Amino acid sequence: MTARLSLYQKAENELYKMESSVKTKFYDFCHQFRSDPDHPSLDLKPLKGDGRIFRAKIDRSYRALLARAGVGVDGIPQWLIVAVRHRKDVYEELTVAINRITGEIEFVDLGVVGQSVLQRAGLQLTPAPDEQTAAVEPTPAPVVTPEPAVAAAEPLLVGCTPADLSRLGVTDALIDLALTVGTDEELDQLIAGAPRLTAEILTGLGSGMSVDEVEREITQPAATELEPGFEDDMAAALSRTAVTTVDDDIRNVLAEGDFRAWKVYLHPTQRKIVERNYGGPARVSGGPGTGKTIVALHRVARLAAALPPGHNKPILLTTYTKNLTADLRSRLSSLMDPVLLGRVDIKHIDQLAQSVLNENAAPGSQRSLISGEAALDVLREVLFEHDEQRWGAEFLFDEWEQIVLGQSLATRQDYFKARRAGMGRALSRPERAAIWKLLEQFTLRLNGLGRETWAQAAERAARYEMERAHKIKVRAEHKADIGGGDLVHLDDNSSAMRYVRHRYQHIVVDEAQDLSPAHWKMLRAMVASGEGDLFIASDTHQRIYDRQVTLSTVGVQIRGRASKLTLSYRTTQEILDQAAKVVSGATYDDLDDGTDSLDGYHSLLHGPAPEFVACADWTDEIAQLADALKQWRAAITQPGADGTVRDPSGTMAVCVADGEMAGRVASDLAMKHGITTATLTKEGPQGNGEVHIGTMHRFKGLEYQKLAIIGASDGILPRAALLEQYAKTDPTRYERELMKSRNQLFVAATRARDALRISWHGKPSPFLPL
Repeated sequence: MTARLSLYQKAENELYKMESSVKTKFYDFCHQFRSDPDHPSLDLKPLKGDGRIFRAKIDRSYRALLARAGVGVDGIPQWLIVAVRHRKDVYEELTVAINRITGEIEFVDLGVVGQSVLQRAGLQLTPAPDEQTAAVEPTPAPVVTPEPAVAAAEPLLVGCTPADLSRLGVTDALIDLALTVGTDEELDQLIAGAPRLTAEILTGLGSGMSVDEVEREITQPAATELEPGFEDDMAAALSRTAVTTVDDDIRNVLAEGDFRAWKVYLHPTQRKIVERNYGGPARVSGGPGTGKTIVALHRVARLAAALPPGHNKPILLTTYTKNLTADLRSRLSSLMDPVLLGRVDIKHIDQLAQSVLNENAAPGSQRSLISGEAALDVLREVLFEHDEQRWGAEFLFDEWEQIVLGQSLATRQDYFKARRAGMGRALSRPERAAIWKLLEQFTLRLNGLGRETWAQAAERAARYEMERAHKIKVRAEHKADIGGGDLVHLDDNSSAMRYVRHRYQHIVVDEAQDLSPAHWKMLRAMVASGEGDLFIASDTHQRIYDRQVTLSTVGVQIRGRASKLTLSYRTTQEILDQAAKVVSGATYDDLDDGTDSLDGYHSLLHGPAPEFVACADWTDEIAQLADALKQWRAAITQPGADGTVRDPSGTMAVCVADGEMAGRVASDLAMKHGITTATLTKEGPQGNGEVHIGTMHRFKGLEYQKLAIIGASDGILPRAALLEQYAKTDPTRYERELMKSRNQLFVAATRARDALRISWHGKPSPFLPL
């Protein structure tokens, strides 16, 4: 090998969209270039505009644009492929630079900038000389008069100066153009061709953020300490730039397509969060699609790579639901080497609790699990037998889960002293005594049945782990006092090891906002306090279960180690704008003593505005839904440039409020409109239908190209029957239920990537931004 090749992110994205024949020829080109960059068939020549950019032939029609990137430590010259273009799109005015904020290599292509902006700025694009003789499409006539060919327009970024944009990190080649932009459409064109940090900055400014806000929310988190002279050191800049090294697996890289992007590329803000050394628990928050899960997975990979060989699965990756755990396992297995993956224990939180209980239970003594609804029926029986009418079963069940189990209260005296913040109505001491007696009878009844709820199981598991952690601490202190022997040489599975060290060295939690206090106590006890112990990814706007935890009260101190992501990579700005209105005005916690918001939350993607459809009745709503699904299918299966037809399966989905409605929709679509469906379950989609159907709970963590939410009527969102019982008797619980319903709609709406359609019949939900 006489040259080392790397792929710039935009170049890789361009390749994904090209015909397979071009990808094959690109693979051959890479092989030839690494062997001999000066081979005559490659016709390697520098562009006149920026001497650091060269163009080389892939075939008669396509060119690779490359930048010299210094020499590697092994003495091999390094080249970065910054673009793959048709020959007619190769211009002299292409540049590479090193960003003054991130220190990364940036490629700037003015060819995608609107002609109105270029002419207003007095710029013209010149095809590369050797391409001018080829049959190319006509290029716009150059501007030859001192007066601009396009009428002057009021600058869109009013109040911004060149110095402001420079300080924020906008690439030099685009500063004057950005200040010339006069419309949203022109700004979108400029952003489309801009390097990543520049695109985020201009999007923020264009959406109304101030210069100071952009600096605080976008620039500062991406900043890197740079040595003097960094702007001329392309080799060092390459090491800071997210690239794919071109090797013999390049054919597989291209075959993976867009799926590879999330595995390889981290935004500078994300990378800093992943690679930072934390002195204790750390949290990353952000709205849907901002990459929290990607950051969590890369954090797992980094922790696994840093561990020495040995020990049995010292890292835990956990989340709340079974189907999300399966997704995490699949994605992590694609990201990590199998040897490193073997260091990670991947379990959903209730599975983890069960493993603790099984480990500590005598054979045959395990209790079977019962659903919350079934347990509520048992409580109703107890209340009926005691002729208790002061409190409803739902209120007492909530008190039991949130306060008694949530705070691990073992005695009546503990309950008398317990804080009940956020629980609504106050309780006197006599009332607490009466409630405690009823809840004792309830738990005794469950015990007699040999049953327990998931919440009970989590609380018992937490107590076992807290006891284990206490014994580890005592043993360590005793060993220090008497100079005891070293036991770390014992195998992890040895019973002697249980009280020598904690179960895990690192724990990473995804969708952390849905965990209960008992879950947190169990996790806190499973890992020793210290560097990198807990890493938490959360968004309280997506909390769809009635669990609100202040982490500091369960021993998880994140103060000073919290980060926030504001750029969505999944959903268009048009969808985000409408989804944000669903939760606007409500107050959200930050898993600690502060509040969280969607301020600065934005996307660089654009698409059609969400569609809101009022229908006459259920039959009309299903008929209009079927028409929309058929139109979506036609658009998705439109033949590509190479004649291939995309399979629409799994690209479209219908979201509903409950399981009964899901079954009704599936039946009506199949019987009346011939549309096949697959139902989302805990195990994933069941069935081979093209359209996925599921409840809002089931859509957590998923995403679809096109999504329809139906039945978004008042009385369903929120559920009227559920709220009526709390409206007068328990105002605090009433507000919590409203918040849950808002969050469910917010989560559902943000599962859509390109198109969102919401319909109803009768009166629309009050949560809809109409």
